[in-house]
Amino acid sequence: MIWLTWRQFRGSAAMMAALLVILATALALTGPGLASDYSAGIAACTQDNTCDRFYDRFFGGHETSFMALTLVVLLLPALAGIFWGAPLITRELEAGTHLLVWNQSITRGRWLAVKLGLMGVTAVAVAGLCGLMVTWWSDPLDRSATENLALMAPLVFGARGIAPMGYAAFTFILGVTVGMLVRRTLPAMALTLAVFAAIQLAMPLLVRPHLMPPITSTFELGKTNVDGIGINRDRGGYVEIQLRSAVPGHAGAWVLSANLVGPSGRALGTDGGFAAARISTTSGPCAPSAGSGDGCIVEINRLGYRQQATYQPLERFWPFQWIETGIYALLTLGLSWFCFWWIRRRLS
Repeated sequence: MIWLTWRQFRGSAAMMAALLVILATALALTGPGLASDYSAGIAACTQDNTCDRFYDRFFGGHETSFMALTLVVLLLPALAGIFWGAPLITRELEAGTHLLVWNQSITRGRWLAVKLGLMGVTAVAVAGLCGLMVTWWSDPLDRSATENLALMAPLVFGARGIAPMGYAAFTFILGVTVGMLVRRTLPAMALTLAVFAAIQLAMPLLVRPHLMPPITSTFELGKTNVDGIGINRDRGGYVEIQLRSAVPGHAGAWVLSANLVGPSGRALGTDGGFAAARISTTSGPCAPSAGSGDGCIVEINRLGYRQQATYQPLERFWPFQWIETGIYALLTLGLSWFCFWWIRRRLS
């Protein structure tokens, strides 16, 4: 049974191994240079306090490679489910070979166990190796990325650490399950992709923010959490403040919500992303004639305006990785049990 499975699977496995070797070689050749450039840049910018400009320049110079590798890791689990999982049963059903294979001395359960074991473990190993290699290579870029592409950001989190292993295992068994129920290869592939995409959207929106209780705190306003200050004369000349998805002292945190609160502690309404603060703009530090906005920020803080943010700190990256991978592992076990039950009792 193992020999037969390998004969059927060896072509796609060899192609995937070749692509993985090419990727590993490219990352191994460019990774040390990337890390060296980052270390040299940090050493230079620390002396003259220009690290913000270095981060922007360094990340901007490698953003295309960063995004491409992130997408590769995110797509691998989907490909495992579409091209390895979904056709696993439907190929036998459509060709009619199940009538012969499932009536030999090998039981259906053993047939399925060998198939799932060999192909599933391969899918998990490929996704895990790819995810860990990209995590190693991208470390300097993850440290210098903007807040919407930081390590805890939803788009990047799923392409780092061990989470891709959980995704690959789940998507593979999801494809097998859908194939059993649908019994047609192309519809099973399309449905597998749709279900996986829906779950991958629901996880960061509905589940991941609550894996651990988020932290809610208030912070003074400054360059870290203020994206812009302006005056809207249509609203009586109020100072308008646009906040960033970042919190002072917690670089790389995943900010779930951020509001400007007034001296009373109540959140101020926003219009187009800006919150209006009742501060005089006819004179004083926030007047147009005052020049630099630094004095205006000092005045805003003095009057009691603060940023109130709910966030998940960067220190929770690995706990979140383990918890989320465990969730997908449980889902994988549940679908595996269903597959064994269905192939023995319902599938003919």
